[in-house]
Amino acid sequence: MADEKPRVITRRDILKGAGVAAAAVTGAVAAPSTVAPSTLAPNVAAQSAAPLQALTAQEGDLLDLITARLIPTDALGPGAREAQAVRYIDRALGGALASSRDAYRSGLAAFDRYCRMSRGKPFAELTPIDQDSVLIDVETGAATGAGAGFAGSSAQFFAMVLNHTRQGMFGDPYYGGNANFVGWDLLGYPGVRTQVTAADQQALERNQLKPNHRSAYDNEMFNKATASANHGGANHAD
Repeated sequence: MADEKPRVITRRDILKGAGVAAAAVTGAVAAPSTVAPSTLAPNVAAQSAAPLQALTAQEGDLLDLITARLIPTDALGPGAREAQAVRYIDRALGGALASSRDAYRSGLAAFDRYCRMSRGKPFAELTPIDQDSVLIDVETGAATGAGAGFAGSSAQFFAMVLNHTRQGMFGDPYYGGNANFVGWDLLGYPGVRTQVTAADQQALERNQLKPNHRSAYDNEMFNKATASANHGGANHAD
């Protein structure tokens, strides 16, 4: 219908698909332990200033704008930009997600071409509504046309970016995303615990368990044998 309003991507849409995203992080187990306060919570300013490792500066800027619309900052809290989701993706493309590097290179280039062809401007110059409209085209596979050049369906590119954005938003900050635990705080995830007291259990049942803001790898029972000291490899192999 002519007066039907276009669908708008909302935080609720994105988070609904994420489920209990902290499940991607090592879960709590019952075992005696003493855990020191986290030293892995990243300094956001330093992270932002650090050079990209796999993406070019232009690719990083465009991807940052895309992720900022996928999980936007709003009244409910911070989004993918504050979580440094692009830093997670960049580091992972040099390690565990290396097989996706070409898909990002060609996909971001095709995305930029489609914006210019269909809206007459690069993504950065579009209004938020038009940015969401472009993303909906890409999500549904409608981002076609001579010169767009998505390898396969644009929907495949969208699904890849959305999946990796969620990982960067809600994964363990060890990997470069979820800066200052903003993703876990958004979900109300209290953090990895290796010892749960009766009082903790009661607080959890009342949704009053305070987050501990600790990475799983603050505890020696979890380790990354192949990860580099600065987490640059983003290798998820245990």
